[in-house]
Amino acid sequence: MKPSKSLLFALLLSLLCTPLAVARDHAPQERPPGHAVASAHALATEAGLEILREGGNAFDAAIAVSAALSVVEPISSGIGGGGFFLMHDASSGRDVFIDARETAPAAATPERYLTADGEFDRDRAENGPWAAGIPGLPAAFVHIAERYGSLPLSQTLAPAIRLAREGFPAYGRLVRGYQAKREVMERFPGTRDVFLVDGQPLEEGDVLRQPDLARTLELLAERGFDGFYRGEVAEKLIAGVNAEGGEWNADELAAYEVKEREPIRFRYRDWEIVTAPPPSSGGIALAQMLQILQGWDLRALDDAARVHLVVESMRRAFRDRTFYLGDPDFVQVPQRLLTSPDYAAGLRSTINPARATPSDLLSGEATPLEGNDTTHFSIIDAQGNRVGGTQTINLLFGSGLIPPGTGVLLNNEMDDFALKPGTPNAFGVMGYEANAPEAGKRMLSSMTPTFMVSADRTAVLGTPGGTRIITMVLLGVLGYDAGLDAQAVAALPRYHHQWMPDRISAEGNAFDAGTAAALRALGHQVDLPGETAAGGRGSSHVWGNFQTVLWNRADGTLQAGSDPRNSVGSGEVVLAEPVAP
Repeated sequence: MKPSKSLLFALLLSLLCTPLAVARDHAPQERPPGHAVASAHALATEAGLEILREGGNAFDAAIAVSAALSVVEPISSGIGGGGFFLMHDASSGRDVFIDARETAPAAATPERYLTADGEFDRDRAENGPWAAGIPGLPAAFVHIAERYGSLPLSQTLAPAIRLAREGFPAYGRLVRGYQAKREVMERFPGTRDVFLVDGQPLEEGDVLRQPDLARTLELLAERGFDGFYRGEVAEKLIAGVNAEGGEWNADELAAYEVKEREPIRFRYRDWEIVTAPPPSSGGIALAQMLQILQGWDLRALDDAARVHLVVESMRRAFRDRTFYLGDPDFVQVPQRLLTSPDYAAGLRSTINPARATPSDLLSGEATPLEGNDTTHFSIIDAQGNRVGGTQTINLLFGSGLIPPGTGVLLNNEMDDFALKPGTPNAFGVMGYEANAPEAGKRMLSSMTPTFMVSADRTAVLGTPGGTRIITMVLLGVLGYDAGLDAQAVAALPRYHHQWMPDRISAEGNAFDAGTAAALRALGHQVDLPGETAAGGRGSSHVWGNFQTVLWNRADGTLQAGSDPRNSVGSGEVVLAEPVAP
């Protein structure tokens, strides 16, 4: 579906007249009529559905989808990175947040990211061995399989192993992404072995085979945690990193732990929102923004007034993100205060409905043109279990480094730490002591897998997009609240403000000319694609790769929405599958 060219809330209001079919004379169904999976690649979606057909549950399917994305979307994620899994167990009614975020190697102190004259070394922070944190995604597969799945890893990883060994056709975004990072990728022999054929990069349609990655996944399936974090794979990872000048050791690989955390939950209008706690910054920011906005009837306002209030809520949430948030195992995060409705009311009182609030901080660089170098999937199964999974290697192709013989493309998540306090990272956001690196510490993340639950609807939603993840999920929540279906939510136009730099960035179809002019009259700087911001660049044309599923319990239907912007296979998802008798 092609996104509307009108403002976000104009789209919401126009679709209010065509809400999801709701049979109010029937009691809400206790179980979905089948399965729904939405992911950014048709092969990953099919991997999840294959496992569901074989009798697996949503948690088994999550492993299959996540592993398959790790094979077919090396531009965005992989087992050399990490992720978050927000999960709901229908049998117990329990929600749990699985934290498989990467951790800092002991040697990665802030001083290691400075040049001889004390300046921040961005190349070291983003490329090669010093950019990489200890991966968490393989440990998550083991943890989920042992505690929540019903099938062995040998079965749930089988689709990914097959895709890695037999290969898949290279698609346009993959090929273009490689060209954009070719200089970095071709520094490293292990990376050249995977992505070059006869010395040349893949072209669209060429088959990408990854036999070393297939072997690594097989060892993980056979030996569990020890198949990746100890033994031959661990030895090759350490050797490959250290050969390029990094400093990893066996003890810190073997010490990696998945963390189970209590999700953040709060109410917005008729919905219970369940979302990501620290070390994600997304859940706290989402709670702040929505509880601020709770004080207005957004649908009663004109377009510019709505966007102004939404932007002002974004501005305040990102300000708090900068100073207060980090790994809760290392710093005291004032989560209860920051997610309190009373605190939100105080922030709301500082908003002038007729004027933008200056961010009032030293000016930063313009938000970089941002790719979709993270991925998200959403799953609901026939028992009512659900999973929202967001996983990443951070920027385009992560660090670019594949240790020889592993097939594992390592992340560049170290840049998500405040490596030099007050210096913006690749996404233009700053941090201070709360997010400074320490051995074993998890860097702050924007990944925000989220559930929405009302009396008759349940949705799972999330997206890639760096810091814009948080604001895209916010707009998705507002879309569902306004009555949109899953595909319309996935296609919504998007805009963003992150406190610094002090400007609204937007997709080309987010605002019409009148709304943009009205926002500027309120004091906002508005950057649209093709326009050049003062001291920087205009915003990206399209953002994110939103994936969502919706179960309407009132009429017993399932929907899946896959982003029309960047999903491979033209948003090809299976909306529902009948439950076998």
